[in-house]
Parts: sequence; structure tokens; C-alpha cells
Amino acid sequence: MNRCTADTHQSEEQGIFLPPAVKSVPISVLKQSGLLQALAEGSNGHTETDPSAEVLQAQEEWEAVESLQSGPLGTSAGHVPLIAFNEALQYFQTADLSECRKKIQPTVQRRGLSAMAHFFFGPPRLHQQLQGERDLALTIAQCGLDNNERVHMRILQTIYKKLTGSRFDCPRYGAHWEELGFQGMDPGTDLRGTGLLGLMQILYFVMDSRTLPLARDVFKLSQHESQNFPFCVMSINITRIVIQALREEHLSRECNRRQQVIAALNDLYVATFLRLYVIWKTQQKTISDSGFVLKVLTSTLLSATAAKR
Repeated sequence: MNRCTADTHQSEEQGIFLPPAVKSVPISVLKQSGLLQALAEGSNGHTETDPSAEVLQAQEEWEAVESLQSGPLGTSAGHVPLIAFNEALQYFQTADLSECRKKIQPTVQRRGLSAMAHFFFGPPRLHQQLQGERDLALTIAQCGLDNNERVHMRILQTIYKKLTGSRFDCPRYGAHWEELGFQGMDPGTDLRGTGLLGLMQILYFVMDSRTLPLARDVFKLSQHESQNFPFCVMSINITRIVIQALREEHLSRECNRRQQVIAALNDLYVATFLRLYVIWKTQQKTISDSGFVLKVLTSTLLSATAAKR
């Protein structure tokens, strides 16, 4: 019974998926009034001593619904609180990511004339004191989604709730993730190449009050009847572009100027999504144009950052 999208509907005004209205009478009150007991009563009015399997299943479903309807401030064990970007980042800063860290390649390896040209004419090197933050970002990009890590699940639930407007938790697997623009019922399968950094950048997009309006506008456009596109898959592709720019050192000058890496990555991500939104909306793009648009975004981003060398 812990479904949050099977009965959802699309708001014509906002273009986002919202949960159906919840009855104002708490299920705990219905339980106390004897409704569940009535389910176990026979036709002659007396209570059966051995409830049937159907009655037990009904009781379990009622309890599951009670957990679902506890609301965002509820105390049920099934409720997952929202997580802010900085809280999630602090988790990664303190977690043991040694296995993921072994897989990173901080910069693109160049040889021969390419290496020589890059040395003399390429972008400046990232300051040494920022290399740890760069490596952390690339390490997060090597981390897969882990069902046993509560922070991972909170990131997922937060993205779902902020984009849909739902107040309730949703199942780990299901078609509701496709509504958000993942390719299937498991978001974890779409994170190749970006790992959890792909989810972290969506989290930043929806949890920062300055970028949330844009995130909702982009998500609304992604639900358009003719101009629809998979929002989360598109977001993950933008994160791939950002990672490429970081590894090719196109962002070194900006990171050095700001003395920040992850904040610069997030700003680049938002700026690229804004560019995509403008192109998609004004030029009436459709899903068949997605490959072309991503190439334009990549070329624009890399050339713009190269111009700042």
C-alpha cells in the first residue's frame, strides 16, 4: 500500500505530479473506533477468534496506509526527512570513500605534442589546496547508489518530493521514477558516468531557493505534451559535461578565483540547464533533438570556459 504515484494526477496549472488528496480523518482514529475490529467480525456480529488471511492482509494494508499518511512531520519509521545539499555533502566528506577514490582520474592524461601544448598554452593548474575538493567531487561521481545508506535514500526521496510536490515517501523502485525522467524503475541504473554526483547536482538544483523556480520550470517543460524530455536523464548528461570540463581543467581558473570547486561545478550545472531550457523552449525542440542539443551545450560550455584562460 505504500504507493505514492500509482494514483497521482497531473496538475493542469503547474504541470507537475501531485499526490491525491488525503482524507482529514487519521487512520489511527479509525482504528480506535473499531473499524479494523469490524473487519474481523462475521455476519452474525461476533468476532472470529482466528481471523482469516484476508483480514490479516487488510489490517497490514491499513497499517501501511497509516504510515504513508503520517505526513512530512510525522514520526512513523517509514518517513524519510528531506536533506539539504550541504548536509549530504558533509556526509560524503566524512564517509569512507577509499574504494571509490581509487578509481578517479583527476585530469585527462595527455602525451606527446598534446601534453606539451597543454603545458604551455593550456589553462592554469588547479591550486594545490583545492585539489582535495576536486578529488572529492570526482570520488562522489564514482559512488553508486546504496540502498543501505540512509543518506543516499534521503537524497532520492528529497528529489522526488521537491519535483512532484508530494508530501509522502515513495517506493525505492517503481514507475514513479520514470515520471521524473529516469529511464526505468530504478534510478541507480542511470548513474553510470556520474555516480551520486548526478543525484547531488539535482539535489542542489531543487533545494537551493534561488534555483528551485528554474528547476520547476524545467521540470514542467519536460512534461509538455509535445516538447517532453526525460528530466533526470537530461540532468545526468549535464553532470557528465560538467565532469568533463573539470577533468580537462577548463574550470581551474574559475575555481582558483573563487577558491571553491564544488560550488563552481554546481553553478556551471545550473547555467547549462538554463541554457538548455532557453534553447528547448524558444526553438520548440523535441526529444528527437536531444542529442543535437547536448552537443551544442557541450561545445558552448567548453569554448566559454576556454575563453577565460
